[in-house]
Amino acid sequence: MSKAIINANRSIGTINPNIYGHFSEHLGRCVYDGLYVGESSPIPNVNGMRSDVVGALKQMKIPVLRWPGGCFADTYHWQDGIGPKISRKKIVNTHWGGVTEDNSFGTHEFMELCRQLGCEAYISGNVGSGTVQEFSDWVEYCNMGGLSPMSEQRRVNGREEPWNVKYWGIGNEAWGCGGNMTAEFYANLCRQYATYLRTYDREHPVYKIASGANVADYHWTKVVMEQAGRFIDAVSLHYYTLPRSGNWQDKGSALNFPRGEYYSTLFRTLRMDELVENHSRIIRQYEKDKKIGLVVDEWGTWYDVEPGTNPGFLYQQNTMRDALVAAVNLNIFNNHCDTVTMANIAQTVNVLQAVILTEGDKMVLTPTYHVFEMYKGHQNARQLESYVETSLTGEGEFQVPNLHISASQAEDGKVLITAANLDDAKPVELDCILTGLGKRGKVSGRLLTGAAGAHNTFDAPETVRPETMERIEPTAEGFRVQLPACSVAAFEVEI
Repeated sequence: MSKAIINANRSIGTINPNIYGHFSEHLGRCVYDGLYVGESSPIPNVNGMRSDVVGALKQMKIPVLRWPGGCFADTYHWQDGIGPKISRKKIVNTHWGGVTEDNSFGTHEFMELCRQLGCEAYISGNVGSGTVQEFSDWVEYCNMGGLSPMSEQRRVNGREEPWNVKYWGIGNEAWGCGGNMTAEFYANLCRQYATYLRTYDREHPVYKIASGANVADYHWTKVVMEQAGRFIDAVSLHYYTLPRSGNWQDKGSALNFPRGEYYSTLFRTLRMDELVENHSRIIRQYEKDKKIGLVVDEWGTWYDVEPGTNPGFLYQQNTMRDALVAAVNLNIFNNHCDTVTMANIAQTVNVLQAVILTEGDKMVLTPTYHVFEMYKGHQNARQLESYVETSLTGEGEFQVPNLHISASQAEDGKVLITAANLDDAKPVELDCILTGLGKRGKVSGRLLTGAAGAHNTFDAPETVRPETMERIEPTAEGFRVQLPACSVAAFEVEI
């Protein structure tokens, strides 16, 4: 039996809802066919947004959505995507599949999507191939409430009031597809761009996010913080989990993977804890009197595309292995909520570790979706210190702890404990001890479990779904429960 201790007397802060954020790039079928089908589509929609997808994302309580990229962002010129759709400029998506982009989904459409979702907008600006003026004009177009050239253009295009977009990314992957810059060059450019991203309403300040490091490039974070830290509000971090480390040409299958790759995937995703901790230490070292956040705005699994699909569309299936990856990362972000201010899984629909897959008028929720839905109670809750006794499980060099947890307490007093059993073969008896809380009431639980390769399809959409846990034994100190192999659980304790 393993013991878990939840200590309500200690907390590092409130879990920012934006930790549960998502990412939508003009890539494959994420935006077109996934989020947006157009007003004339026979698929049920509101102003072109798929009603089924919007409904599912609202149920999951999506807090923030990043757009338009990704690599696409640094080739995107926002004025191509405004005005009458018939006259919008067509471009070629050179990064993803070489397909023609008709720009029918632009700024107004994205903001309409965020309105329907009830979420914040996070816009990544073009630094790689754009200009300071272009980026500055985009902020003015979105946020200027008075009279100005950009606000007048917005009104001509049908939007009277400003959207007051808070989150702006100063480029994307400037070290790679966003310009192949050095840290020193980007830091100076970031200072320049940040100067012209103006706040037009004091009640709606702009939150400026610098293009941050790739994985463990600590030099990048150090230079950006040292030279541009006082001009920004956060620095980003990108880290993708690959079953086969560094092998981008042969990443492994999303569905047909050996047991060793199940464990290598979990072993590598656990590295996120080290990366967040190390980058956060650098940020703390240079942030001085201004709090600077860490934004993990691209994370998730990356496998070979499904056979027969466009290699540039990055379409992959999603299994219980991915659910565990999501559970581990969200636990990590919860437990670093003093520095992690946002995270955005890649990507929302039909791309990489998607929470939703679509095919024509069909929609399926993936195991990753269910983890986000089960964890949504952590949003805006007070993180609680948690410990769990673990033993190592795995294959060969890829040994991982069998248990991974986080906990929080909401304003109404309810405690949410999320736990994952990473062992693919052995269940675990868990004795959960709660300290620092008042009189405890009912304990309820939900469980997501299945074989490592279990997944949902359009023909069998509910193979993997949460079930109510019937056997939760109350104890004098908390509760006792059995976690099946390869499972994610969420326990709610009434106080």
